[in-house]
Amino acid sequence: MSNNIVWHQHDVDKARRAEAKAQKPCVIWLTGLSGSGKSTIANLLEKRLADAGKHTYLLDGDNIRHGLCGDLGFSDKDRVENIRRISEVSKLFVDAGVIVLTAFISPFKADRAFCRSLLDDGEFIEVFVDTPLEVCESRDPKGLYQKARQGDIKHFTGIDSPYEAPDAAEIHLTYDGEDAAASAEKIFAQLHQNGWI
Repeated sequence: MSNNIVWHQHDVDKARRAEAKAQKPCVIWLTGLSGSGKSTIANLLEKRLADAGKHTYLLDGDNIRHGLCGDLGFSDKDRVENIRRISEVSKLFVDAGVIVLTAFISPFKADRAFCRSLLDDGEFIEVFVDTPLEVCESRDPKGLYQKARQGDIKHFTGIDSPYEAPDAAEIHLTYDGEDAAASAEKIFAQLHQNGWI
């Protein structure tokens, strides 16, 4: 970073923005394997939060790669940079007083910890969508697992690239066959019970 760059403090701060929206800003970070249900659950959860009058924004893996991270591939180095950028964007949304939801595989613990480190205590809520590999692979909505098994896709999480499961996620959704709507409602309830929203 250049020595000529100086952080400008603004008169309207995070607390004032949050007060105007009558909510606690935070990042609800859904992590799990491809096909685990992250995007579907995050979408339903955002709708539930919006219905409750919350100001939200959903950052989804594929959507982000159409723009902000369109120059990145799927090597470990590019995955780290992808999550670094998303973390910085998430921080800006929180500063704006928004509840931001993210749906990213985010396979590495260190990258998720980086996002947590950017935020104040209680502003990073990790949600582990713990769906077994065989279930994710049976869903395979984009045919990615099949391509990875055939060697057509390299560095695919869960096949030839590791997924580091959270040690102590704030919310742990263990797969039990329930539908995405029930999972979203379960997260919504836990967010309220713990005073996160």
